[in-house]
Amino acid sequence: MPEPILAVNGLVKHFPVRSGILFKRTIGHVKAVDGVSFDLMKGETLGVVGESGCGKSTLAQVLMRLEEPTAGAAVFEDRDIFTLRGAELRRLRRNIQIVLQDPYTSLNPRMTVGDIIGEPFEIHPEVAPKGSRATKVRELLDVVGLNPEHINRYPHQFSGGQRQRIGIARALALKPKVIICDEPVSALDVSIQAQVMNLLDELQKEFGLSYVFIAHDLSVVRHLSTRVAVMYLGKIVEIGTEDQIYNRPAHPYTQALLSAVPVADPSVRGQRQVIRLEGDVPSPIDPPSGCRFRTRCWKAQDICATEEPGLFMRDGGHLSACHFAEQRSVVP
Repeated sequence: MPEPILAVNGLVKHFPVRSGILFKRTIGHVKAVDGVSFDLMKGETLGVVGESGCGKSTLAQVLMRLEEPTAGAAVFEDRDIFTLRGAELRRLRRNIQIVLQDPYTSLNPRMTVGDIIGEPFEIHPEVAPKGSRATKVRELLDVVGLNPEHINRYPHQFSGGQRQRIGIARALALKPKVIICDEPVSALDVSIQAQVMNLLDELQKEFGLSYVFIAHDLSVVRHLSTRVAVMYLGKIVEIGTEDQIYNRPAHPYTQALLSAVPVADPSVRGQRQVIRLEGDVPSPIDPPSGCRFRTRCWKAQDICATEEPGLFMRDGGHLSACHFAEQRSVVP
């Protein structure tokens, strides 16, 4: 069996909640990511989906070392990225890059496109000597479908989709092995979303990239993902192949998410089983005991409040964290 290029084990990120003006004291913690584990294989796309506030973007920031973890490990090519410091950490950043959500705020408006894409070469001069940087920037612009002659333009002179292509070019500059895509198309029009998704697919095939693709739109994730992990309130509640998650979901939360996906074919809209969840998402400061989804789950029983379900192989043939996991087709 091939070794994963990135292995995440028991990742935890808690943010302290403090009270007081002069003398601040910690009164609790926001459990943004609370025990997340997964493997990412070479050349694979792992989609991460869930409601807003479930911890997806925090997971991306921790994997990029933009936030330090509270606990857990993330092993990239046999090295725990959370133990690296100084020059070792700088070398790691060459291999793990990120594409951010908002193409309007993720690019410096005072820098030209050439400076934005070429900035990684200033930090890692061994990748591109000074004399060759302009040529490499033009090559990257061409790779992502932009005119190389626009190297001296500023971000405000581009559309949203073009700006996101600039962000992708910047992520490609150091020839990474893993790219974390943090909702890269959520701020774009639907037609532009398809173009950017197709570009990411082509780049993956050309350069052998591995993606952690974060989104809240399940139809977007399905287009690109090899496997899909569903997050709820800081934990992964189900993980499986694209076919398993979309055609044979076993966790009630996954089934509810899929029932909310719009169906393009009018002839089958009436056949869809719509699942309406009751109540609000609990606070990550004080999540429910046992199963975190039990307060909104129609299957909840006494055991759900006392015993937290592990992420085990259950009905449906893939990993699911539910005591009463049961395969169910939601979208015809």
